[in-house]
Amino acid sequence: MSNQSTPEIQFKTRKWVRPEDLNANGTLFGGSLLKWIDEEATIYAIVQMGNRRVVTKLMSEINFVASARQGDIIELGLVATNWGRSSLTMRCEVRNMVTRTNILTVDKIVFVNLDEDGRPEPHGYTEVTTTRDRFDLEHY
Repeated sequence: MSNQSTPEIQFKTRKWVRPEDLNANGTLFGGSLLKWIDEEATIYAIVQMGNRRVVTKLMSEINFVASARQGDIIELGLVATNWGRSSLTMRCEVRNMVTRTNILTVDKIVFVNLDEDGRPEPHGYTEVTTTRDRFDLEHY
């Protein structure tokens, strides 16, 4: 995928906002949401690069435009936007299913594929997979 056209984000992950996810104002704590985003982005990177040794290198500016309350269900969507030699860049959107509002967008999340010694390693991919074809037991 290239940077020339922005692929459509598909919302596949849902989280239920529970009491332990709230801040002092009774709304979704930003730290909880960022943890969920990083976890989902990590899983996406592992599947796409076929290696469990990936690290978050960069997360662009995060601008919260809405929130969620206890009991709301939020959706997280990710899409690969650029492939580097040893990296994968993706975009994330989060929306509230109950209020039907967008909560935030992260335009750029970069993950780096690592070798056994923790150094960047080429992953060899240039497009998204929708199957489990990249899980190589050698990397697990």
